[in-house]
Amino acid sequence: MRHADLIAQIPLFEGLSEPDREALAARLTERQFKPGEIVFAKDEKGSAMYVVLSGSVQIFLPPPEKDAPRVVLKDVRTGEYFGELALFDDKPRSASVEATVDTVLLELTREDFAEHLSRSKTAAFSILSEMAERLRETNALLSQRAATNAVKEIEENLTWGQRLADKVAELNGSWAFILFLLALSGMWSVINQTLGDKAFDMYPYQFYNLFLAVLVALQGPLIVMSQNRQTMKDRAQAETDFRVNLKNEVGIEVIQRELGAFRAETGVRLELLERMARADRVRAEVPSKLGGGPLSVRTPHSDGQ
Repeated sequence: MRHADLIAQIPLFEGLSEPDREALAARLTERQFKPGEIVFAKDEKGSAMYVVLSGSVQIFLPPPEKDAPRVVLKDVRTGEYFGELALFDDKPRSASVEATVDTVLLELTREDFAEHLSRSKTAAFSILSEMAERLRETNALLSQRAATNAVKEIEENLTWGQRLADKVAELNGSWAFILFLLALSGMWSVINQTLGDKAFDMYPYQFYNLFLAVLVALQGPLIVMSQNRQTMKDRAQAETDFRVNLKNEVGIEVIQRELGAFRAETGVRLELLERMARADRVRAEVPSKLGGGPLSVRTPHSDGQ
């Protein structure tokens, strides 16, 4: 696959023009890694992003102890990318990356990326626009109330046909429907046997069998429709849970930062108070060491002369 085509698959570079993608792809450097070789380690200073040209790498968190297993975050394969935030800051890496097979990565360094943006204003505005759009989506996500009743919203917008399918599926899974079919079959047999020659459906009850076949044929699609809708409800509920968890996680991080700032400020104030108390003790101890009374200065007139 062409390097420019790989660049086009990265959401950050989707808005770039074809010449910009070609110019940026020309700055990519191929790097080869053997199985088990570390691409970069956690807490290393990041300075480049990578695109998998061939092979596979694993993103993981190193174990806190030697015998503990590593926490695997993701397996990145051909056409995927990682480490793109290193293009914009020099913060330490948040995870480690290891090649699982013979792998070829395309490396884009921060210096090459910055040089390309300095030469192409359209590329710079395109990337800034993409980042602004992501920021707007994040602000919208955090500003709105994440906890919603997704199932209730779906049920309120159902059509009469969808409601009918749900009712049929609910009825088919009940003892009432089973007892109804048993009672109907028994009554059908008794009535036709009692009528004798005037019976409208003699044994083997071909009309009744046709009725049951049509009933089963209609039940199948209706039940599948209801199951698909239930899957949609489960998916909506899972998305709502994800938004709630994400918002809670961001809120917890904000609280942790505020607590850290509060702890640091409290520590500074306590240290200042301790210094002031120590200074007061020193001033109080000096007179006692010099005679137990306040300091006095003897003058020639103090002895009555």
